[in-house]
Amino acid sequence: MEGQEGIQEPKLVLAHKIFLLRHPDVPDIEKINLKDEVLSLVQADGMALLYESLCSELGWTMDQTLLQTMQLKIQDDLIKLDEKITDAEENLGESEVREAHLAKSLYYIRIGDKEKALEQMKVTEGKTVAVGQKMDLVFHTLQLGFFFMDFDLISKGIDKAKNLFDEGGDWERKNRLKVYEGLYCMSTRNFKKAAELFLDSISTFTTYELFPYDVFIFYTVLTSIISLDRVSLKQKVVDAPEILTVISKIPHLSDFLNSLYGCQYKSFFIAFAGLTDQIKLDRYLHPHFRYYMREVRTVVYSQFLESYKSVTMEAMAKAFGVSVDFIDTELSRFIAAGKLHCKIDKVAGVLETNRPDAKNALYQATIKQGDFLLNRIQKLSRVIDL
Repeated sequence: MEGQEGIQEPKLVLAHKIFLLRHPDVPDIEKINLKDEVLSLVQADGMALLYESLCSELGWTMDQTLLQTMQLKIQDDLIKLDEKITDAEENLGESEVREAHLAKSLYYIRIGDKEKALEQMKVTEGKTVAVGQKMDLVFHTLQLGFFFMDFDLISKGIDKAKNLFDEGGDWERKNRLKVYEGLYCMSTRNFKKAAELFLDSISTFTTYELFPYDVFIFYTVLTSIISLDRVSLKQKVVDAPEILTVISKIPHLSDFLNSLYGCQYKSFFIAFAGLTDQIKLDRYLHPHFRYYMREVRTVVYSQFLESYKSVTMEAMAKAFGVSVDFIDTELSRFIAAGKLHCKIDKVAGVLETNRPDAKNALYQATIKQGDFLLNRIQKLSRVIDL
């Protein structure tokens, strides 16, 4: 269960390959190899339900003989597993009964039958006393959730794990849960919480069943860049020895991080362009691709403008290695959305910053919330009068 170093859970490897098969940006020639790899993995684990689903979704010709072979094997395997449970209940102790039920739970996970796996997991949990073993069952459930991208299941699993830790639990499992929760937060666009959890886990990372260490560092850097201020980014990421040992192995990531911190904006944009495919083709980051691209640009534009009361558009365009028209279009969007506190003097070709102070911003927010509350009360009073 603990996942050896460098060994990722095979089901999550399969899930990523299926994601790439569905992705419109993956070339057809690559999809031919991916299809062979997916079919091989599906056939090896007898995943009949997934095979039917993929054939229907992706328009594959279904091999009825293969499907029947897998279904018959599942029936035979389940009969054997039930026989072991019966034998354990009649002739052996409680520990052996639990192990027999656990084997059946893991079998359902292996063949990709989510509903039956969850039902059997509940039965196994009823036979389990030790908190550590209950936690391992939760980790199996979370992996199942990430395979199907079932965020409701993952959220409930994380809450359940936290309740179990109130009863006790070792630090190794607690640290692993942080990575699971961080991945859940990142997958649901809570990048700030994800960055906190990932940074807490850097020195104690053992969650190789989810992803290799270099992928973990990739996620940590990406979430930290849009979540931390410059001082925290320097202390926790730029100078972190755990990150420094790995970051050079990940294409463009070192330039992406260091050029942002070093204010080398032209290099930053080049590295950023190099990272876009990695983000777009990542199963967990893909749904947030456009959002992440906007947030990173907000961070870098804000950092540049922080140093100036006013600056020419030409100077900013030169610093970023882009055209004046591009900067004009970009900044117009961000200013209109309230992401950047500046205004464009188109005639003079100058950007003027108008950063609001914290007290004024708080005052404006309070007024806005007060107006919203009064409107709600008025609507409510009209309903009550009726």
